[in-house]
Amino acid sequence: MALVDMVMPKMGESIMECTVISWLKQPGDRIEADDSILEVATDKVDTEVPASHGGILKEILVKDGDVVAVGSPIARIEIEKDELEPSAGPEPPVAEKPAEETVEQDVASVAAKLEGEITQLSNRNPNPSVPSESVGNNRFYSPLVLSIAREEGITHDELLAIPGTGVEHRLTKKDILNYVEERKKKPAAAEKPASTGPVASPVAKAVSLNGHQDIIQMDRMRKMIAERMVESKRIAPHVTSFIETDMTVIAQWREKNKKNFQQQYGENITFTPLLIEAAVKAIREFPMINISVEEDRIIVKKSINVGMAVALPSGNLIVPVIHNADQYNLVGLTKKVNDLTRRARENKLTADDLANGTYTISNIGTFGNLMGTPIIMQPQVAILAFGAIEKKPAVIETPQGDLIGIRQKMFISHSYDHRVVDGSLGGMFLKRVSDHLEQFDPERNPV
Repeated sequence: MALVDMVMPKMGESIMECTVISWLKQPGDRIEADDSILEVATDKVDTEVPASHGGILKEILVKDGDVVAVGSPIARIEIEKDELEPSAGPEPPVAEKPAEETVEQDVASVAAKLEGEITQLSNRNPNPSVPSESVGNNRFYSPLVLSIAREEGITHDELLAIPGTGVEHRLTKKDILNYVEERKKKPAAAEKPASTGPVASPVAKAVSLNGHQDIIQMDRMRKMIAERMVESKRIAPHVTSFIETDMTVIAQWREKNKKNFQQQYGENITFTPLLIEAAVKAIREFPMINISVEEDRIIVKKSINVGMAVALPSGNLIVPVIHNADQYNLVGLTKKVNDLTRRARENKLTADDLANGTYTISNIGTFGNLMGTPIIMQPQVAILAFGAIEKKPAVIETPQGDLIGIRQKMFISHSYDHRVVDGSLGGMFLKRVSDHLEQFDPERNPV
């Protein structure tokens, strides 16, 4: 037998440290390579960490809440000597004997910063009895816990009633497996919680001091969202410009082609990839929109990495990034949009999916909003918000004279950092995005 140190694996290109949320395995447990053994939070996403080796978990070196640098030892696993080479994952250093020194963990700051509205995600679930990632009362469930819940047919209300032993009362694998065992011993009629009153959740519980108002403690995610939004407003003097765009041709083209598009490419085409395509074209023409600021230096980004704000039923937002968005045709953009949206709602995004955005769009029209003043995602310098598309009477210019007709119109909002983007650049860029949408070819092929 031999002992190996398992180290904190790399979570993404820009991730240097992770906060331990909870351990899913305990010392003495037998584990297989790639088994999820702990949950961690980064400034990008929450995720489960797989074991680097199979064997016996002998020692846990970090506690819940510790901030651990990537590459630092987090556990010791006892393995067979002929299995010293890891079967998957990172390449941890191998130690025949346990280290004598105590590993000192950096616990300086647990306030990991949000890369724009991170992950307590909810799944759009066709079966209402099956819980989603983040359900009522802001309670978060890991993909592993959800997988077990779905397999066992555990309902939303049942999950809320299960006491969690993890940090902030989160459910661990052990908690839900214990519940499953107890559940099997009970008669079928007792499987559902009694309907005599609402089930209280241990997370984000409202407290009333005087009967006239409730107090709800912010969870970790909401604190990070608040911090990031305040930081952006402090750093960048925001200016917002607006334009109204005629979307009639695009709306008609999409309605005409969406059925064939789905049949040919296996994807549903929404307005989002069409909006991203127009923004990318404009960024190519105005590269000084695709920049960031470091002290008194302007960094011009060669890659066009477009973040798209995805709204989740939990009330949170997340901003996955389409890297090198200018390298995709419309079919490719549609597949990327649908894939990132689906994985966001299934809590399957990686840290790299959220990293290195250079420009962001938000489709606030999905909420029925006409226009808004979005907050810039730092360290970017601008963000677009697309409003709802509405039918309106409009003046139509023709060679025979002006006519009044029904057109499908949309407002676009462009917020930009006035330190480096003047009104002329911000306004011209916005107008160019509008031009690309209005000049859409009604006969175009998606490819």
